[in-house]
Amino acid sequence: MPQLPAPAYPDDVRARLETDAREVIARYPDSRSALLPLLHLVQSEEGYVSRTGMALCAELLGLTTAEVTAVATFYTMYRRKAGGDYQVGVCTNTLCAVMGGDAIFDRLKTHLGVGNDETTEDGKVTLEHIECNAACDYAPVVMVNWEFFDNQTPESATKLVDDLIAGRTVEPTRGAPVCSYKETARILAGFPDERPGAVAASGGAGPASLAGLRLAKGEISPGHRVVAQRRDVPAGQPHDPSPSEHLSSHDAPQQTSASDPDNPAGPAAEEGE
Repeated sequence: MPQLPAPAYPDDVRARLETDAREVIARYPDSRSALLPLLHLVQSEEGYVSRTGMALCAELLGLTTAEVTAVATFYTMYRRKAGGDYQVGVCTNTLCAVMGGDAIFDRLKTHLGVGNDETTEDGKVTLEHIECNAACDYAPVVMVNWEFFDNQTPESATKLVDDLIAGRTVEPTRGAPVCSYKETARILAGFPDERPGAVAASGGAGPASLAGLRLAKGEISPGHRVVAQRRDVPAGQPHDPSPSEHLSSHDAPQQTSASDPDNPAGPAAEEGE
């Protein structure tokens, strides 16, 4: 059904957002290129991309609201409705699923009493399944406001959401300390994370992600085991894994046709043979 025009932001909110938006737009030779960060900016105001936010983006960039809506509905990092302070995404794509992602997602749905893309009654946690968190070497992976929590189990994920709801400090396996969804959206809009130590904590790729590169350079042997980096051990320094460390899902070569003499590869047979 036809809708009335989107309501306007209050004057003070609009003035503040417009000032920030002009700063973002100035970074690009073509103003249209600023649309993605501007959508994060308006999301940082309301916790989702509202019709009011899309109308502002369209006005500032000289686009139609249809063009802005087409982008906002394409990318899953833009919410279309209000959600919780913490977006908890469980990867249920192939590798994470077989390593336990489906079990984690089912446990959290039962524990939190919500379904996919639903928010707890206290407004703290929105649960969603993610198609891929781009961290297959640490499967199964859970993300909180896009920060990585690697090698999760149903038990560790349950404790994680309990800590978030209780307001306790949680630290990701890799990345900056977790902040609220609105604060995260502002950082994604391109504004600095001014929390002390947050930028330094962002770090780089973890040891499991770099194993292939190090192997190619001859820095490690083919039989080397890769474990999650402990926070009390300097990066790159060898150590024995503690019981609390989860090994990467790619620690050892898997049995394939090339490494399994009893099951050699061969040409595919014709149907019926």
